[in-house]
Amino acid sequence: MAGAAKDLLRFATAGSVDDGKSTLVGRLLYDTKSVLADQIEAVQRASVDKGLATPDLSLLVDGLRAEREQGITIDVAYRYFGTPTREFVLADTPGHVQYTRNTVTGASTAELAVLLVDARNGVVEQTRRHAAVLALLRVPRLVLAINKIDLVDYDEGVLNAIAKDFGGLARSLGFADDAVVTIPVSALVGDNVVERSTRTPWYDGPTLLGHLESVPVVGPEIGAPFRMPVQYVIRPRSADVRSAGAPRSDELHDYRGYAGQVAAGTVAPGDEVVVLPGGARTRVTAVETADGPLASATAGRSVTVRLDDDIDISRGDVLAAAAAPPRVTDELDTTLCWLAEKPLRPGARLLLKHGTRTTQVIVGVVGERLSFDSDVPAWAAAPEQLEINDIAHATLRTADPLPVDDYADIRATGSFLLIDPPTGNTLAAGLVGTPITVTP
Repeated sequence: MAGAAKDLLRFATAGSVDDGKSTLVGRLLYDTKSVLADQIEAVQRASVDKGLATPDLSLLVDGLRAEREQGITIDVAYRYFGTPTREFVLADTPGHVQYTRNTVTGASTAELAVLLVDARNGVVEQTRRHAAVLALLRVPRLVLAINKIDLVDYDEGVLNAIAKDFGGLARSLGFADDAVVTIPVSALVGDNVVERSTRTPWYDGPTLLGHLESVPVVGPEIGAPFRMPVQYVIRPRSADVRSAGAPRSDELHDYRGYAGQVAAGTVAPGDEVVVLPGGARTRVTAVETADGPLASATAGRSVTVRLDDDIDISRGDVLAAAAAPPRVTDELDTTLCWLAEKPLRPGARLLLKHGTRTTQVIVGVVGERLSFDSDVPAWAAAPEQLEINDIAHATLRTADPLPVDDYADIRATGSFLLIDPPTGNTLAAGLVGTPITVTP
């Protein structure tokens, strides 16, 4: 008999250059037996060639670094592994300052982030930058992994000092104290990564893997009001039925379904929904998948929804809870994470992709920019233009009204992309509202 399905945790890693992130990821993969034998043998041979007595586990993931050095554009490396308890999708983001924008990509769907610091250096500017990005993207849980604890002689005082320093930063960014877990690790020798270390008897918390296996994975989208962008309208015609070799069926001929992924909340037959931006109201008559009807579907589930009334619905429309709908507007106050080499200036005409809808947009005022010049990130004076990796407020006007929520309330309908019309390249990740309030 097949075993019960294991739940899935999506998490991201972030850290400064040389904090040991590649070694930590390699250690997780190696100690959970998530790498093939030939990969391990290749790492062992390469380590011997480098004169090392033990395998250099960073080599399991450092092919990504080599590709960047060759000029090959790599955004985020996704790695998949599992234990008897849980499956994991790890978004491995680069540490260099110029790749901060990649952290935005990796953390955008994460339910947890592992933020590394070097025990010898403590909290540095890139730590503050990454923490601010994670707060901006509303990643609900953080692990502060204080790496290379072996290089400070497993000193508990070092851990406490760094944890106190980071605690103040995390609180200033809006993280609750219980949202941050601090773990002393040595990725090189394996202390507290998968196996508990006898060299840190003063630490009684979980190992990194133990925490990843036990942390709750129910995200805030589950309890939010229902939202589902329509991906595809299913309306078979009699000609389609005959060409498929199926008998003519009035039920199939009259079938109208609206397919998409539930972005937030739960939907069930009998629920009253509103179709936006149009505003028509109706009730759900069925929630279906290829395997049959469902009693309900929650965030993350791809389904086909059938409705009580024949309403004009197209790809890009949003089905939403009638009792708590998003607002419909063509004027957006946003926070932009600028990802492109070319700068953004007010007045730019771009494309905006929100859910399954793409529309034209004009950039209005570029407002305050998030600065990392002090120990605590702060909103600084508005720049004349946005440069790569800048995070700033901006006003936008869209050609079509959009059903949006504040990103702080519902990530899926509060986020969007800005796209370059001539090339189709992504220029910015956008968040509706101001998801992060920095307090001194």
